[in-house]
Amino acid sequence: MKIKDIINSFNYAVTGILTAMKTEKNLRFHYIASISVIIFSLFFDFSRLEFMILLFAVALVIVTEMINTAIEKTIDIITKKYHPLAKIAKDISAGAVLIASINAIIVGYLLFFDRLNPIANYVLFKIKSNDIHLTFVALLLVTLLTIGFKALFYRKRGTHLQGGTVSGHSAISFCIATIISFLANHMLVTSLAFGLAILVGESRIEGRIHSFVEVVYGGILGTLVGILIFQIIG
Repeated sequence: MKIKDIINSFNYAVTGILTAMKTEKNLRFHYIASISVIIFSLFFDFSRLEFMILLFAVALVIVTEMINTAIEKTIDIITKKYHPLAKIAKDISAGAVLIASINAIIVGYLLFFDRLNPIANYVLFKIKSNDIHLTFVALLLVTLLTIGFKALFYRKRGTHLQGGTVSGHSAISFCIATIISFLANHMLVTSLAFGLAILVGESRIEGRIHSFVEVVYGGILGTLVGILIFQIIG
């Protein structure tokens, strides 16, 4: 398979995610809930296995909701009239979403309940000293927020991934530069990191993928998330 075909397939997949998010109210709810849970997880001393289980439970709900949407749209193309088999197909796909949602609630209960106690200060200290977890969450939040802004303010030019109101490459590169500045605490390293981030943004403008304003929006988003995670929380 050619590299161009792989890129196109990736673009189509991202377009599908953003289209579903923009048109489906339930998916937007799950999206907001996912971001909230990920932010909330910062205040708890999760092991890697526990955090992986949490992410899997969240992803499972979103995936089943998207499959449910795809099944409903396919049935609506075939027939607009009531048909018992069509009803069964829609009910079964909706049932899959319900099972995934119940599973996520149970996982959340098992992971969070015992931790909601007076030792919160100790947990906060552990999270603040865990740079790897903070970095992962910061980059994950930047990615999710970028997808959300692209879906919300899509201008119907190009694909959802290539272009959009917010430059994802700029957001991630400036977030990484902000994280490096906090971890290194060195002016030269900070300058080099932000210099590379600026070059990434400039390449998006030069390639006519994003406008100057879109790159600036991405830079602001990435920087703010990095500051929020490492300065306020960490």
